[in-house]
Formats: sequence, structure tokens, C-alpha cells
Amino acid sequence: MKTSPLAALTAILAALLVIATAAPALAHDALKSSSPAKGATVESLDEVKLEFTGKVRMPFVIVRGEGDAQHESGEPEADGAVVTQAVAGPLPDGRYTIAYRVVSSDGHPIEGEIPFRVKGAPTPTPSATESASAPAEPAASASGDAAPPASSGPPTPAAAAASLAADEAAADEGVTFPVWLIIVVGALIGIGVGFLLSARRSKP
Repeated sequence: MKTSPLAALTAILAALLVIATAAPALAHDALKSSSPAKGATVESLDEVKLEFTGKVRMPFVIVRGEGDAQHESGEPEADGAVVTQAVAGPLPDGRYTIAYRVVSSDGHPIEGEIPFRVKGAPTPTPSATESASAPAEPAASASGDAAPPASSGPPTPAAAAASLAADEAAADEGVTFPVWLIIVVGALIGIGVGFLLSARRSKP
């Protein structure tokens, strides 16, 4: 049986239409973009953001560092086609990997990994409590100069000589009598002796 060209063209168009309508149904959702992007280098990171081609659910995201240390904070949140995961930071310099897994709108699981690097992260400064605990400098005196400590060592030769001279002068002052007093006492004694002698002579 012969087929007309019009019928053949109609059959071809119908087949193409079926294929075109079936292709979107067979295609699954996929990751569209990420922040940070794959292989990117960042100075700091507060959160991870993943955007898919369709609405996703049941998100699972981890941020894995060197030594399999995990740096995510809390649970990921899905808002339509966008998944956000907070990061426990600040992250030190090093290499990291974002591992994710979601379920697309047609029930197909989507998973993968996104490597990135942190470089130039700010170095933490010492806390105020450490600086406050440092020993305080000794306070200066009101005049600005500290008084020299009293010397407890042996006296110098000059000081010893001066002390000895002062002691001798004090001793001399304590035992010396005035010259005039000696003269008066001697005169009185002489007068008394003369009276005694004259009294003995005049006695019968």
C-alpha cells in the first residue's frame, strides 16, 4: 500500500512531538550553581548556598576540612530550588569540601562534592582578658623618684671615725671640771688648814 507524502510527514511530526514532550519528563534535576563555586578560593565563609534546576527536599550538607573535621552549623534549609547551610567559623586557611545530598521533585536523589579553599583568613588577636592579666608596673612616687632603700651594710671608715670622735668628746665633757672650781676649792682648803693651825697655837 502506498503512503502519501502528507501522511508520512504527519507521522514524523507526531513522533517528534512525543519525543519532545517525553524528554523533560525523563530529565532529572541537577545542581545549577554553588557559593563557593567548585575550585574557588575565599578569605572567609559564613554559609554555603546550593541552587538546583528544580525544587528539592530533604537536604543534607556537610563542610569537611582537613582531617575529616566538620564545620557546618545547624541543619540545612531548603527554599524551593535553593539550599542554605550555615558554617561554624571563622574557617582557618586550608582545603575544604562541600558534600551534599538532596531529593529532587521527581524523587530522584542528587548528590555530589564541591572542593574549595580558604586563604588569607584573619589571624585571631589576643583577648582583652589576657592583656588585663599582665603584671602592672610599680607606681612611681609623688616626686617622680623612688626613695633609695636604707643601707644595712657595715659603716664606712669615715663614718666610723666620726662616730668614735663624737663618743670621745661626749666622754670628755662628762668627766672634765672647770679650772676655776678647782682653784676655789684649793683656796678654801688652805684657809681652813690655816685656821686649824692658828687655833692649836693659841690653845694653852
